[in-house]
Amino acid sequence: MDMMRSHHMLTDVVLEVGCELFHAHRVVLAAASPYFKAMFTGGLKECDMSRVKLQGVSATAMASMPSGPLVDMNVNQMTTSLVPTDNEPTTSSEINNTPFETNPGLLPVHLGQVPNVIQACCDFLERQLDPSNAIGIASFAEQHGCIELCKKANQYIERHFSQICHEEEFLQLNSMQLINLIKKDELNVQDEKEVYNAVLKWVRYDEDTRHMKMEHILSADLTLHIRTVVKERCPNIPRVIYIAGGYFRQSLDILEGYNVDEKTWAKLDRLTVPRSGLGGAFLKGTFYAVGGRNNSPGNSYDSDWVDKYNPLKDQWRPCNPMSVPRNRVGVAVMDGLLYAVGGSEGSKYHSSVECYDPEADRWSMVKPMQYKRLAVGVAVVNRLLYAIGGYDGVNRHNTVECYHPENNEWTMIAPMHTPRSGAGVAAINQYIYVVGGYDGKKQLNTVERYDTEKRYLGI
Repeated sequence: MDMMRSHHMLTDVVLEVGCELFHAHRVVLAAASPYFKAMFTGGLKECDMSRVKLQGVSATAMASMPSGPLVDMNVNQMTTSLVPTDNEPTTSSEINNTPFETNPGLLPVHLGQVPNVIQACCDFLERQLDPSNAIGIASFAEQHGCIELCKKANQYIERHFSQICHEEEFLQLNSMQLINLIKKDELNVQDEKEVYNAVLKWVRYDEDTRHMKMEHILSADLTLHIRTVVKERCPNIPRVIYIAGGYFRQSLDILEGYNVDEKTWAKLDRLTVPRSGLGGAFLKGTFYAVGGRNNSPGNSYDSDWVDKYNPLKDQWRPCNPMSVPRNRVGVAVMDGLLYAVGGSEGSKYHSSVECYDPEADRWSMVKPMQYKRLAVGVAVVNRLLYAIGGYDGVNRHNTVECYHPENNEWTMIAPMHTPRSGAGVAAINQYIYVVGGYDGKKQLNTVERYDTEKRYLGI
C-alpha cells in the first residue's frame, strides 16, 4: 500500500497543505482517524471532493510524522506508529505558545486524532510534568480534550502546590483561575498560611491591577472561635495512622504506619529512645513524639525527650526537649504550635502546659491549668484547647478546662458525667467525644459528647 501510495496508484484523495499536495487513500485515513472518517463519511462536501484543502497546518508539520506524512502511512503505520519525542524538558511556553506548524509532535492531537498518536503525545507530556510547566500542560490538555492527561496534570498541581506557587505560570494566572485553584480541597499544603502567602505573591506580581481583587479572593469568615463553613483540605496523598512506642514487658521503640486506603501496615524507622506513655501529633507534615517513660532493663525514667519523624525520608530527628519530663502527657496542635499538657515526673503531677514552635525549635510555658492532670485527654475545636479528665495522684477528674490563646487563660466548662483518666478523645465538627478510660475502680465502656457551640454535655 505504501508503494502504491508513493506511485499515486489507487489514491482517491489529494490533501492540499500549504503549497504541497499529499496523495492518499481515503479508506486508510478514515480507518485510522475519527477526524478523516467524519470528513469522508459524514455527509460533508469533502465526501465527493477529490482534493481537500486543510487549514491551519503546514506541509513541514505534516511531513514530520514518522515514515513520511500522516496521510502517506500504510495501515500498519497508522495504527502502530508513535510520535518521535526527545528527552529534553518541555516548557509550558513551548506547549502553549508555539504554533502547531513548529510543534509537529503535537500536531496529531489537533489534526488527525489518531488514538495511538494522541496517547503517545499525552504520555510524553505526562513524563514532562514539572512545577514549572504543570499549569500549562493542564490547560493544554483541557483545551484539546485530553481528559486523562488533564486529570493527571491537575493531580500533580494539587500535590506540588508548594513548589508550583513560586513559578511564573502561577503568577500569570488570571483571578478566576487562581480562585478555582486555591479553592481545591485536594491542595497538599501543610498550613493555610502557604495558600495565603501564595495569593499575596500573586497580587504583588501585578499589584496595580490585582490589589482590588484581594478581598474577593480571600473572602472567608475569620471569626476567631466560631466554626466556619470553610472545609479542611483533603490532599490526594496516602492517609496514614501512626502508632509509636507503647509497652509490652518493657517500653517499646517501634513506629508503625497504617495506610488507610490500602489497608496495610508498615514498619518504619524506630524511635530514638524506647517510650511508653508518650504523646503524638501531626504538625506541618511531620509527626512528633513527645515525652513518655523509658521503662527498660537498666533504665527507668520519665522523659522530656521530643522527636520528629519525616514520613518522606522515614527518619527521626531530635528536637529541643521540654522544660520538664512528662509521662502520659496530652498533646494537641493549635495555631501551628504543639501543646504539651500535664503529665507526670515520677510522683510529681503537672498542671503546667508548654507549647512548641517548630519554626524556632523552642518550647515556651503558658498559663498552667487549674488542676493537675496525668493521662489527660486533649482536643482542639475552633482554636480553643480543651483538657479533659485525668488523674492528680489522688483522684480521677470529671472536670474539663478550656484554654484561650488570645488572653492566655483557662476557664472551667461543664464537667463530664463520669470521672475518667486515660480516655480516648476526638473532635468532630463542633463536638468532642470522650471514649472509655478509667474511673479509679473499673475500666469504662461509656462515651460522652460535648457540644462546644451549645455548651451541652450528653451521654
